[in-house]
Amino acid sequence: MGDRVMGDDGTVSLTDNSLIVDISDALSEKDKVKFTVHTRTTLKNFNKPEFHVVRQHEEFIWLHDRYEENPVYAGYIIPPPPPRPNFDASREKLQRLGEGEGTMTKEEFNKMKQELEAYEFPEYLATFKKTVAMHEVFLTRLASHVMFREDEHLHVFLEFDQDLCARPRGRFQQFGGFVKSLGSTTDQYYLNVTVRDVHDFFEKQMNSLTEYHGKLKEGTVKTDKMTEKHKEVADSYIKISGGLVQLANIDPGPLDKYLMKVADGFEKARKLESRVASDEDLKLADTLRYYMRDSQAAMALLVRRLKCLATYEAANRALERARQKNKDIHAAPEVQEAEKAQTEACERFDSISTQAKEELLDFKTRRLHAFRKSLIELAELEIKHARTQQDLFKKSLQNLQELM
Repeated sequence: MGDRVMGDDGTVSLTDNSLIVDISDALSEKDKVKFTVHTRTTLKNFNKPEFHVVRQHEEFIWLHDRYEENPVYAGYIIPPPPPRPNFDASREKLQRLGEGEGTMTKEEFNKMKQELEAYEFPEYLATFKKTVAMHEVFLTRLASHVMFREDEHLHVFLEFDQDLCARPRGRFQQFGGFVKSLGSTTDQYYLNVTVRDVHDFFEKQMNSLTEYHGKLKEGTVKTDKMTEKHKEVADSYIKISGGLVQLANIDPGPLDKYLMKVADGFEKARKLESRVASDEDLKLADTLRYYMRDSQAAMALLVRRLKCLATYEAANRALERARQKNKDIHAAPEVQEAEKAQTEACERFDSISTQAKEELLDFKTRRLHAFRKSLIELAELEIKHARTQQDLFKKSLQNLQELM
């Protein structure tokens, strides 16, 4: 523990390997995903240097809530919980394929199978990989933070080899989560109206984060539309390719080889277009979505700070009332009690303010680094795909010319 290096942002040094957490495997079942969480550590407060546990999504939410409800972490940006896995649409289509084998005509079955293999199944795999990555990022941020990594609930989550108290949520619990989110928004509105922040820095941060979150939301919607258009183009390529293959098989003749070559070119173009859509979704849309959630976590920090300020101001008023009431009583117990409460509220507010400023400055640095990295990677992939597409068109034309 003594050799740990703490960065300016509260994270452990990149050279520190004392606690490494990753998701080594995941299994998608009918109504849940089971994540195998793998931990390697040299820390003495774990029982073994390496171990695995199986966790469900609800247990990740349980862990997040333990941090959010602990006042010790009030001055920190608590990493946002991973989004709930949603494979219902893809599962339904894959299930329909299995059920339809006996009821569909051979042509209908083959067409549906081709479309699922070309589009739905790869998208299902991509969504599954992203789900695993989001859950892993959540654990990695906790494990790499000098404060969060010490929490006993994280140790239980990583080491306890049985189910935790979390269970799959019903509609009522999901609705409860919505009410919790709505309550946080209401708190923010109420505190902004009733509590005047004493530091311009934090007031500017709240306004900036609110605007930033709105821009991220707008950008995500537009990115999703762009990605959807690429998927529509890929889907059109499937239909064109399938139509040309059917035409070649129905009316064999001088053009059948020509049609099959064109169909093959469209099929290859479809795969390429699908990769473009997948990369845009992974490198841009997912980055935007993650920082939408992270900006909400940053705003939640500012709301907690405002609550602390409201408590401090209330303690000031209570102390003033106690002094007015006990003017002629030397060292009245009521005044002493009020002074103690006011001192504690002041110290807590100062502590949260100091920590919150460091966290917000780190948040800015972290998101700039993440966006820069994602955009560079996306640009490199777009260039790579453009070159591949150019080569594909050249080769397809060459193949057609050879048939003439």
